[in-house]
Formats: sequence, C-alpha cells, structure tokens
Amino acid sequence: MEDYRDGKLSIYRAARSIKRRDNTVYNALQSIHEDSIFVGEISQLWPDLPLIANLRCGLWYSPKFHSTCYFKSTDGHTNNWSFNTSRLNLHVALLSGQKGGCIIVDSTRKGKRFPDSMSKTIPIWTCVLNRAILNYRNKMLDSGLLMNREVADYSNCAEDVKLKNHIWDCSLHLPLWVPDTEKAAIEERIEKWTNQLEASGADIASISSCLKKPLRPLWISQKTVIWLNEVPDHNQWDFTPIILVSASSSSDVFRNKTTSEFSWNYIPGAGDDEESWARGLTPTHFWSHVHDLISSGPDLCNQKVADIVEKDRVYRAHRGEYAPQVTVKNLKMADGVADVSNVELPLASNMHSDDTTLQPSNDYFTTFWIGSTNLVVGTTKHAALMSNVDCILNCDKEPVSINLPDSEAHLHLPMVSSKLDRFSLFNNLPAAVNFAKLNLRKAHRLLVCCRSGEDISVCICLAILTSLFDDKGTFDDGRSFSKTCITKLEMRRRLVFVCKFAITARPSRGNLKQVFGFLTGGSAASA
Repeated sequence: MEDYRDGKLSIYRAARSIKRRDNTVYNALQSIHEDSIFVGEISQLWPDLPLIANLRCGLWYSPKFHSTCYFKSTDGHTNNWSFNTSRLNLHVALLSGQKGGCIIVDSTRKGKRFPDSMSKTIPIWTCVLNRAILNYRNKMLDSGLLMNREVADYSNCAEDVKLKNHIWDCSLHLPLWVPDTEKAAIEERIEKWTNQLEASGADIASISSCLKKPLRPLWISQKTVIWLNEVPDHNQWDFTPIILVSASSSSDVFRNKTTSEFSWNYIPGAGDDEESWARGLTPTHFWSHVHDLISSGPDLCNQKVADIVEKDRVYRAHRGEYAPQVTVKNLKMADGVADVSNVELPLASNMHSDDTTLQPSNDYFTTFWIGSTNLVVGTTKHAALMSNVDCILNCDKEPVSINLPDSEAHLHLPMVSSKLDRFSLFNNLPAAVNFAKLNLRKAHRLLVCCRSGEDISVCICLAILTSLFDDKGTFDDGRSFSKTCITKLEMRRRLVFVCKFAITARPSRGNLKQVFGFLTGGSAASA
C-alpha cells in the first residue's frame, strides 16, 4: 500500500480522513438528537414502564432515565457467549417485577439493527434468571416453605402453585435473525450458567417474590412497524416484557441530512465510544444545553462544547470537587491539511465575563451503601460533598480537597487501571485494607472512591469486604478470613453481594485478578 509521503494518499488513509471528517461533534450530537425522538416515541407507547439506559452508549438517547444497566455486547458475541456473575443487573429484574416490565435503550455503530447486547446477551440473561427462579420455587414448594413465605402472591392450593410453575416459560427467546445453529449452541450452555447463578449467592428469593410472570425480551428498532391504534397493554401479556429499543437507524453508510439552517451527516450509534468524539461533554451536559448545541451549527459547535465543559469544570472546582482540565488532541488529515471541524479550540474564552452562570453537571450519580457494612462506594468527584461519612479512601490517581475533622481519616492511594499498570491495585491493597480495618474497628463509615465509582473503588471495597467481614456481611476484624481459603467462587459470591447494592458497578477483569491475587496471597494487612 502506497504511503502519502510523495503526495499520494493511500486508500486506508483516505478512508480514515473521510471518516474523521464525517464523525464530528456536531454530526454526532445531531444524530443523537434525531434518534432520541424515536426513543421518546417508543417510551410514550408504554409510559408506565421505566426507561433504562444500557451503559454507556444508551445514556445519550434520552434526557431522563429511570435507571441504568450494563449488558456487554462481548458476552453475546458468536462463540464467545457468557453469563457474567459480575454483571448480574438484578436491579433490572426487580424493577421490571415492580413495574410490570421495562424499556432498555442502546445503539450500535456496526450497521446492524441491534447490538449483540440486545440480540443475545439480554436474552441469555432473561432465560437464566427464569430458570433460576423456577428452580428456587420448586425447591421451596418441595420443602413446604413456598406456601408459607409467598402465600400473598400465590394460590393457597399447592396444586395451583405447581400449575403456575408448570407454565413458567424458561425457553430461550432470541430474535429471528440469530441462526438456529447458534441458538442450539447457546441452549447447551444455559443449564451451566443457571448453576453458576445459583452458586453465586444472588438473591433469587427477592426476584422470585417480585416477578409474577417470566421475563421475556422484545425487540424494537426504527424499522419496526407498530400500529398506534393496536398497541398492546403490557399488563395483558403472559410475560414480563423487557423491551429492547435500538435507538439508531441500521444504515451502514453516512447519510447527508439538512435542517432549515445546516447540513450534517447522520451517524448510526453516534453515542458509542464517547471518548473519541465528545471532547469532555457528558449526556447530562448535552441535554442541559441541547437547544444551544444543535442551533450552534457545525462551525461553532466545538467552541460551544468547550465552553460548556469548562464552565462545569470551574463550577466543580469552586465546590472543591476533583475537576481536571479537559484537553483534546488536534486531529490531522492524512494529506497534511487540517480538518477545520476538529481543530482544538481554546476552552471557555469568556469564562470571566459577567453573564457567566455556573451550574452543576448533575451527572447520573448515586452513592451506594453496601448493606449495613458501613462501606460506601462513590466517585471522587462527589467525595467532597459527602457529609454522612467519617473517613475517605481515595483511590483516584489525583488528590482531592476533602474537609474532615481528623486528618488521619483521609487516605489517598493513587491507583490506575490494570491496562496501565498490572500491579497498581495489588501493591496498594495492603495499605487500603489496613486503613479500612483501623476505621471500621471504630464503627466509622468509610467512603471508597475512584474516578468513575464503578471499577477500582468497587474492587477495593470487594477486598475489604472479603478480608474483614464474614460471609453474612458482619465485621469480624478478619477472623473468618484467616480461617478461610478464598476461592474464585467465594470471591464471586462476595462480588455479587457488593453489586447487589452498587448497581452501576463495572469491575474490570484485570483489576479483579489483582484482588484475587491479594486475597490468596495471605491474610489481611495487620494493624
């Protein structure tokens, strides 16, 4: 393949240049805005069902979600199917049982109507849960406990309960475009995954008591035909619907569109891989300024984004929160000519003007108390705002200004992802567990925080919980840990316990490996 040093442009570099030119911030935001109209229309067909964003792409496609979930497409890739107990998303099942179903929003760039997370990952999840629930109910019925514990939900007659269990649908429901051979291969693994779920310590009892009808996925895309005068009532179905909405059009090519003022290129799945295009903008930023951003046009959009991001950064800095400067690399064209639409612009050139109004970003954030353990998982961004904790363990690589009455109540252990350092967590875990032990002995409430609040802090919390608590979640100063040989199954059970409360947890495999290495290498650090 020819290089462009002689003024000639290779096919590869030309294609990259065209893609970079089309994949601008303005094109992405316009595409998201257009797709969000479709998502809004679908959600209005079943207004009683909660709208859930599948992280992170789905979060862009509506200004308001009831909750979030995390189903990975990689768990549904052909010949790579899996049921991951570190991503159980049990809160989705509980919410669906309470509300009669739910609507999950996601999208894909790959020219397909649905991402693999919707085609296979979620269908596998519903099937495994349905089977685990049926197994639980049969066990309770055989032992005579079901009639006593769930008499309010089921008939007083044991025969009626058996009949309900008999018609409980445990089939694997996949979309029609999944080949029969692939469906058969997945079905062969369902029983194994069900056993893994049952062995993980997941709270199947709560889900069983909440779900009156089995879970079942339904698929809706922009090509789906729905007769508005015949929209079915979700309460009339003999299952609990998990309605999977693929937000974007499945077009595999860029389509030029025109509004009354501007021309732009439609990008399917524009919300995906936000690090590559969003320039620090978040879904909350976008929906708080959607009119200004869309009406700014392609020439001014980058500057408008820069101003919004910087204003939010300054606001958080004034509140003592962690607020790093956002930098964006210049994107160079392969032929040596700069792409004007992607040139890095100065951030917030008029930051100190009189009309500047600082507003919080109000990102989708919640602190998660891990049962009654006095452990809390959260983000560094909000650590300074936590007034109901006694001590803070900051696992972010950057320090944060925190006002606590006791200087020894704050420990900063800089840690990075396993992709950057394979031993970052492993090397810091002894100090982290020791700090936790000293404070938990005093019944102090401990916040463990990191940049995202989803990975490193969750793994540190897992190590603390396993090292210092018994299997019932009671602090015992590490006594049970010293007598237990930690296995992967035991650690998985503890992780399921953490994720039951920290519903946005997304611990990476590399970080979990470091936690397991620490736990199997000896007892907790001595005080």
